[in-house]
Amino acid sequence: MYLSHTRASDRRTAGADARREAPGRSVSALPPTVLALGTVSLLTDASAEMVTAVLPMYLVYGLGIGFLQLGALDGLYTGATALLRLGGGYAADRLRRPKAVATAGYGLSALTKLALPAVGSTLAGMGALVAADRAGKGLRTAPRDALITHAAPEKDLGRAFGAHRAMDTCGALLGPLLAFAVLYAVPGGYDTAFLVSFCLAAAGVVILVSFVDGGTAARAGERLRGFRDGLVPLRSPEVRRCLLATAVLGVFTVGDMSLFVGLQRRLEAPVEALPLLPLATALVFMAAAAPVGRLADRVGRRRMFVLGHAFAACAYLFVLLAPFKGWPAVAVSLVLHGLFYAATDGVLMAYVAPYIAEAARTTGLAAVQSVQAVCRAFGAVAFGGLAAWGGLAPAFAVFATGLIAATAGIALHLRRSP
Repeated sequence: MYLSHTRASDRRTAGADARREAPGRSVSALPPTVLALGTVSLLTDASAEMVTAVLPMYLVYGLGIGFLQLGALDGLYTGATALLRLGGGYAADRLRRPKAVATAGYGLSALTKLALPAVGSTLAGMGALVAADRAGKGLRTAPRDALITHAAPEKDLGRAFGAHRAMDTCGALLGPLLAFAVLYAVPGGYDTAFLVSFCLAAAGVVILVSFVDGGTAARAGERLRGFRDGLVPLRSPEVRRCLLATAVLGVFTVGDMSLFVGLQRRLEAPVEALPLLPLATALVFMAAAAPVGRLADRVGRRRMFVLGHAFAACAYLFVLLAPFKGWPAVAVSLVLHGLFYAATDGVLMAYVAPYIAEAARTTGLAAVQSVQAVCRAFGAVAFGGLAAWGGLAPAFAVFATGLIAATAGIALHLRRSP
């Protein structure tokens, strides 16, 4: 077996011992590989967000699409990488080369930025490049997270993933600002913005190749004999509980584009402010990711993951029932949304990774990420359909109620489980 109950028990005991250490214990520096991967993600996210920051505003107020179409696009954007994540994860485990697979994914995404000026404004061309960019993301995500897991001590995984996600989110903040700066300096210079975006992504690939150590991960464990071997870790009770919780909570998660448009309308923010809303969420995420990850190492990562969805439920309720409108109400909602990401994104990987043997770790992480992506995609489409059929208020009410019920049920189950 890839994971025995004894190993899981030993890990829980070790985690408990780590949490009992004195609060004043010294904090070791982050491994160089984690810092290098954080830099790669920062540059790549800055590159991507230069292109996508204004997408919701363009779709809704430029093209005039409705919430059903927006939800469908949101779901496609979220769920399109699911199968590719599994393929990338399996390839990394089969070849025992997670760094090589991650490099291929980052390289593919970089090349799409270079091709943007060539396709111009053709819808088919833009769609093909977006699909290629998502393919690159699907290939690289699980191998990158496996490299972080190999590089950091198990007791510090929450901190390591939190720091990585903070750097990743810093890139998401910088991207729109860089795009604004380029277009301000070169009015109408979209090709220039695309070229800068490509240079950032290419720099990330260079750093990955030059500074990320993939040797230890490449030598670890046995070579997988087939795809089914890579899914054996999913039979572990702890991993199955994680998959079930991730699926149920993901179904009741509102897609980002729909959420931003919804809170802009219900909380009466200016239309022109819509591109700034993702920046505010990213700012909270960046500030909270590392301390929340460190806290998760102490209080329990699965508890923090569930708590993160409670933050999301509170955000939906506030959009629905806010006693005041305008920027203060928008700020409250975005803080809650940012805390949701800080308590769930890297924390989920830090929680489940130790329960998956090294030989199949990348495939196992990819499977968890794929379940989350598919269920969140379903939730995004469902929210868009509800909003189109009954309006924003009923849609937020249904999702807030469902997420509260799911969070409460899972939290109660966690109290009864070891």
